[in-house]
Amino acid sequence: MSVSTQRALESLREDLPLFAAQCLKIKAKSGVIVPFRFNRAQIYVHEKLEAQRQRTGRVRAILLKARQQGFSTYIAGRFFHRTSLNKGVQTFILTHEQEATNTLFAMVDRFLAHTALTPSLGAANAKELNFDRLDSGYSVGTAGTKAVGRSKTVQLFHGSEVAHWPNAEAHFGGVVQAVPELEETEIVLESTANGVGGEFHARWQQAEAGIGDYQAIFVPWFWSREYARALEPGFVLDDEEQEYAALHKLSLEQMAWRRAKRHELKDPLLFMQEYPATAAEAFQSTGHDGFIKPLAVLKARKTVCEASGPLVCGGDPARFGDDRFSIAWRRGRKLERVESRSKLSTVDGANWIKRIVDKDRPKKFFVDIGGIGAGVIDILQSWGSPYDVIVVGVNFGSPPQDAEPGEGGGARNRRAEMWMRSRDWLLDERGTDIPDSDSLQADACAPGYKYDMDQRVLLESKQDMRARGQRSPDEWDAVALTFAEPVNETSAPARLEIPNYGIV
Repeated sequence: MSVSTQRALESLREDLPLFAAQCLKIKAKSGVIVPFRFNRAQIYVHEKLEAQRQRTGRVRAILLKARQQGFSTYIAGRFFHRTSLNKGVQTFILTHEQEATNTLFAMVDRFLAHTALTPSLGAANAKELNFDRLDSGYSVGTAGTKAVGRSKTVQLFHGSEVAHWPNAEAHFGGVVQAVPELEETEIVLESTANGVGGEFHARWQQAEAGIGDYQAIFVPWFWSREYARALEPGFVLDDEEQEYAALHKLSLEQMAWRRAKRHELKDPLLFMQEYPATAAEAFQSTGHDGFIKPLAVLKARKTVCEASGPLVCGGDPARFGDDRFSIAWRRGRKLERVESRSKLSTVDGANWIKRIVDKDRPKKFFVDIGGIGAGVIDILQSWGSPYDVIVVGVNFGSPPQDAEPGEGGGARNRRAEMWMRSRDWLLDERGTDIPDSDSLQADACAPGYKYDMDQRVLLESKQDMRARGQRSPDEWDAVALTFAEPVNETSAPARLEIPNYGIV
């Protein structure tokens, strides 16, 4: 083998996009066999996975997608690259139904049929493919059988349409555990959403919140170039469409496709599930009326305001389970950032707040005293000045500040009152600036609400949210705490940029 040939082979071994474009063929949606060149969404996912692999030595990812964006194809190409060029690599693919299993396995057969680097092929049938000289190979299964793949040891695992798996809990305890906790192993779980609750939604929430080893990856529908259509004469956007287009910077052709697809599906919520623009949108559930509406949060994610006025922090402590210890930093109309950590002890939480007070010097730091919060407050106040002045405990269940005894309307308790203030802040016509975060939006829009006999707002409890498969909204609880009481409010900050919601 010449030096130049050897270098070319090494390039193909190290560079997946190059290998895909030069060595793999796929069937395009038109039915034509073409070289596999990554689209925008596939490039984004590839960069995310490679960054995690470089950082941790392995890949653990959960991918939330719109329909027909090419992610199953990307994962198939990624795993074929590893399996066909390396010794001792076993790949397992688990899909939600037999037809999908057949489709993915046919994709691997197509790679084999068209590549110039075909490895020596041993045993092959409808469920297994063995590269005998490499001692590597493929096997596939369908999620209808609880024990499928349980006895295997695999290095690369592709879970396809995980939200639609029957027996999902059993598979996470079985075949997913067949991948050892070693470097160069990979687990990629991908799916469209399938409502609130269930294993996929629960694991997406964990990954989105930074809990565990999996990274959450989301790609919106409008990154797919084919989701656009020619305009019909007289095509004009209505008010809702103008706002949506401006927020996501969409063309009229993309909006024409969206309108037609919504009409076809006959349900706006079903469109959001199958073709989400944000991760939070994908999990909108029929019949759920969130206290804070998604559009208000989305506008604030796209707005830029100048930070002005005193720094106010809010802290929602947590220690056990999947709840997070979340802290928010806000100056006037700008929410500067929100940070969350898991499984902090009372002392660790108090020290985290102490470091923030020492470094950032907030005017006030409001902390929920429920759970471990009371202990956090006790420790901080025992340290004396300035912590006993700056850090203030807030009882979510206590009476609201703005209500007189027996008065109707308003909020039922302090938590509802702070969430009402945060909602009104979001809706202020002067504009509000928050981090562009799917996790933050998911928390803001998660709790439902109802009215008591006196027409006072009562926010959905965290216990009731968990019962319907929704995580605790810790990050927005921290934001709401920054509205516990007025803190030397000054004149409204100057607005630097508010999106123009007309079509440019």
